[in-house]
Order: sequence, then structure tokens, then C-alpha cells
Amino acid sequence: MVRASQLLHPQREPAVPRPAATVLLLRDGTAGVEVLMTRRSPTASFAPGAYVFPGGGIDAADAQAHALAGRRPTQSDERLTQAIAAIRESFEELGVLLARHADGRPVDPQELAALDRHAPFAPQCRERGLVLAADQVFLLARWITDRDLPRRFDVPFLVARMPAGQTPVADEAEQFEPVWVRPADALERHKAGQFFMIFPTIRTLERLRGYGSVEAVLAACASEQPLWTSCPRAGLVQGAEARFMEHEMPYGELALVCPDGQLLHHLDWRTDQPVPLLKNVTRITAPNPGVMTGPGTNSYLVGDPDTGYIAIDPGPDEPEHQQRIWRAAGGDIRLIVCTHSHPDHSPGARPLQALCRTPPPIFGLPSAPTARAASEFTPDRVLADGEVLAVFGAGRQHSLQAIHTPGHAANHVCLVLLEDGLLFSGDHVLNGSTTIVDPPDGDMSAYIDSLDRLLAACDRHGIEFILPAHGHVLGFARQAIEMLKGHRLQREARVAAAMRERPEGTLDDWVELAYADVPPRMWPMAKRSLLAHVQRIEALQLAP
Repeated sequence: MVRASQLLHPQREPAVPRPAATVLLLRDGTAGVEVLMTRRSPTASFAPGAYVFPGGGIDAADAQAHALAGRRPTQSDERLTQAIAAIRESFEELGVLLARHADGRPVDPQELAALDRHAPFAPQCRERGLVLAADQVFLLARWITDRDLPRRFDVPFLVARMPAGQTPVADEAEQFEPVWVRPADALERHKAGQFFMIFPTIRTLERLRGYGSVEAVLAACASEQPLWTSCPRAGLVQGAEARFMEHEMPYGELALVCPDGQLLHHLDWRTDQPVPLLKNVTRITAPNPGVMTGPGTNSYLVGDPDTGYIAIDPGPDEPEHQQRIWRAAGGDIRLIVCTHSHPDHSPGARPLQALCRTPPPIFGLPSAPTARAASEFTPDRVLADGEVLAVFGAGRQHSLQAIHTPGHAANHVCLVLLEDGLLFSGDHVLNGSTTIVDPPDGDMSAYIDSLDRLLAACDRHGIEFILPAHGHVLGFARQAIEMLKGHRLQREARVAAAMRERPEGTLDDWVELAYADVPPRMWPMAKRSLLAHVQRIEALQLAP
């Protein structure tokens, strides 16, 4: 876990989320699923003027109305209360009532008109012998309001089929202008500036537009578990607020830099200046963006002015980049470590060393005989597996432990910042792309075995974040590595299937089958990893 003393910003306690519920009322339109939305009052305290789904806070009375509601055998008390709250809110705000008589008869228009939307809800239903159709309300997702906002809610997003024969009528106090809209149309109108929506609404509609019918949506929600749960995080992109869900690339970096959710961190890729991530970790990105390098190669400085610094992956031989690393460290670089010898990682080590008044030793593993000519590298000192490198001063210490992780390259090393549970993954784990494993220096079996070593390191050192050589910081470290391993094994299964389908085929034949989900322009690079998979498959087949 990251030491609180190393966080860049003073922390504040986010507001406590209040329980609430919202419901997406759905119907099958001529062009697909439609959802009922309504515009919030321009003076509302939360999301004023936004188009939303009906909903609101959960009242104590909702939990006391269980006896009035139909219930699925698998529906918990909590889910039942949430469904009742959503039913009540849809009635109060839009006059839509999800209910029936005890004998199954629907509520007729006269009965519906006789109900008072401003009077207590449950007693009116009880007096008329109505059963709330909570058993027809299903859980789609769970959203928790972003940590940076002053008012926060913990909201199940529920779904239900619109009752036949009812017409929504807004209360003209909290909600206005009810409208049926296809998710895709709502998103297009929002993009054009004509249909303002907040982040959770947008992302929910993005997921919803993939369903062809109301029945398909309800079937997807049959498990009683949310299809996703999210508490988004906010950062700055080109000076403007931008929000991200857990699966999106910037999320982990925002969690590391601003764990309490403050809107302070700029996510733009800068090659002209260092980017502090913690007090003891700074990223400097080389100006070498490309298909293989993403926004550029990340160099890192670990340390502080009292301890001096360890430089990780000084990058390509780019004098201005080495100058930026040196200036960011105030010239006080004590050690240089290269995760591996590829030409965008290690060539900058000697020029950076030469800038320092006292030349720091360069650590790493020498390139293997299988390395390409552009990847030749000889460190000053060979870094042993498990060896710890440290800088210290003023009562503080920053320690990096080496983990040999061959696979992407034969001499690849990952580094764990022991005091803060951070993994510097080099090219072994990336954010936004999949590592190329290129034989003969790359080896797929070694790569997968190294992923297992990193999983063990996550457990041993409590690693929560991964700092890759390309892309933003990754959160949920163990989960990210497990997903990467699963992706590799799934790809391998597709390669094996392609080999069975075309037993006399070549790499060109197999790549179009095994990498059919990858744009053809990427196939020349994909063939390198495909070859590594083929070699691993053949080796496994020959193993006793």
C-alpha cells in the first residue's frame, strides 16, 4: 500500500454516499429498445437540467413496504427495498405505476388517476389492494457518485418493462418533458449539445444500445448481480474535466495520484516536462510515440531530494529526454536501472550517466545472444533476481527489488518499490496494448511463467498499482495481470484452432484466423507473437 506520506496532495474525506434508486423503464419500439427519460429541474441540487431516468432517495417507508410487493425467490431484502423505492419514484415523478391487483389484473386508468402523487405512497396502494411489481424490476448496474462531488449517492440502476396502457406525465416540479428515446439517439443528441446527460447516464446508455429487445435486457439481468459496478474518477484532459470508469486506461493513475478523488491530476501526455505521481515517483515520457510505443516510453525517477534518485529506463538515446530526467532529479541520480535492452529503454543509460557529476552505476541484465543488434546492452552491474537497490536519507528509504521476468525479452526485469507496493513492469505489462513476444529473444512460455511470478509478487508485497513503460498507471494490479494471462491463453487457444484448421498452413495463413479480431494492418506485428505461441504449443505437445 502506498505510504500516505508520499501522496502529492493533502487528503480529504469524500462525502458519504446516500442510498438511492433509479429505474430504466423500457419498451420495444419500431427501431429497437426505447427508454423513458425526463429532464430534471434547472434548479435541482443534483444534475440540474440533465436528462435522467426517474429515481431518487430510498425512504424508510420503502423498507417497510415489503408485504405490499411481489418478490422473486432470489430477490434479497435489499434488492426488494430498492425496487420499491424505484417504483415509488417513477409514480411520484412521472405517474407511472408498476403494480397489479392481487389476482393479476393490471391497474386501470381510473384507478391510476385516483391516486395522489403527493400523498404517502404505500398506504394508497394498500387501501386499493395493489401489489407492487417489484418482482418485475431487475438490477442492471450499480453506480456510486464520484468522490470529488459534494453530494454523493449509491444507486442501483434498475430496469423494468413499461406497463401497458400508461402514459408518463411529469410532475413539473422535479421532472419535466418525459420522452421515449433510443439509447443511440440520446447519445447522438448529447454529443450534438442538444440533450444534456451526466456521466453515469451516458455510460449506461452506451451499454444499453447493444441490446435488441427489452426481453434481452431483462434476461441479461437475471442473475440478481449488477452487470457492472462503478465509482468513476475524474481528471483533467486538455484542461477540461473528464471522467473514467474502472476498466478505462486513466483510472488507475487517478486512483494512485488522487485516491480521495480530488480533481487535480492532468492526464495529457507531456514529453516536455516531468509528471509527479507521488512525492517519491516521477514519470518522464520520451518523445517517441508510435504504434509500438504508444504515447512514448516512460522513464521513472524513484526517490526525493533527501535520498537522491534511482532512474528506471532512461529511454532511447534522446539528449533532451536525458536532460529532462537529469534536471528532474536535480542532478542527484544515484543508480540507473534498465528493465531490458530494447532500443527505446536502455540506450539512454550511458548518456544519462555521463551527465551526472558522480557517475551512477547502471544495473540490469546483459542482452542475451538471441537479442537483435539494436538491443545489445551491457550493464555496469548485473542485477540478481531478488536483489534490492535502495536510496536513503533524512530517515527515509526507497527500495526496489528485482524480479527476473523473461518473456518479452530474455533479459527483462521488473521492479517492486517495496515501501509503497508499486510494480514497475517495463514492457512485461502495458496499459492499452498487448506486449509483443518476439522469438528468439522472446519466449511465450517464459512470458506466461513470469506473469505467475508477478502474481505471486502482488500477494507477497501487497501490490495495488503497476507503472508500465508505456501508458498510464494501472490499478487493480493482480486483476490486470490475471486478465493479461487469460488473454494470452485465449489467444493461444485460437492459434491452436487455426493450426488444426489449416495443418499445412504458414504464419500468414494462421494469423488471419487467430487474429481475426485485430486490424489486418497489425498482422505483421501479431505474427511475431503468433510464432511465439506456435513454438509454445509445439513444445507442450512434445513434452512427456
